[in-house]
Amino acid sequence: MHQTAIFWPMLAHVLLVYIVYLVMFHRRYGAIKSGEAKVSAYKVRSTEPASSVTVANNLINQFELPVLFHILCLALFVTNGVNYLTLLLMWLFIVTRYVHAWVHLSRNYVLHRSRMFFLGAGILLIAWIWFAFHLLAVV
Repeated sequence: MHQTAIFWPMLAHVLLVYIVYLVMFHRRYGAIKSGEAKVSAYKVRSTEPASSVTVANNLINQFELPVLFHILCLALFVTNGVNYLTLLLMWLFIVTRYVHAWVHLSRNYVLHRSRMFFLGAGILLIAWIWFAFHLLAVV
């Protein structure tokens, strides 16, 4: 397996971030155009309309837990730790991020959103544990 395969899930997350940016632009522009908000409403998040503040919050989410994902991907690459298991775990994490974002940006049902968050966090934890074993030359 090519160690560079680990960069594909990373690129998939980058794509998600840009998708969320596009949704945020669309919602903010729509709020201004419809009269729901004025440009000045975007100076501070507390005055931003609910239709776009949810997207802004999701964008923040893309730079929290995923930071650990990106660090782990790079660490796996550097230590030749990329294999089918680690690649599967990274892809599963990315799937949870896409589903989490979809739930957050659509109906925003907190129970479903939190389930996806914790599932992704658990997958990432397993991957970090595997990485520790890899460093110890146990696996």
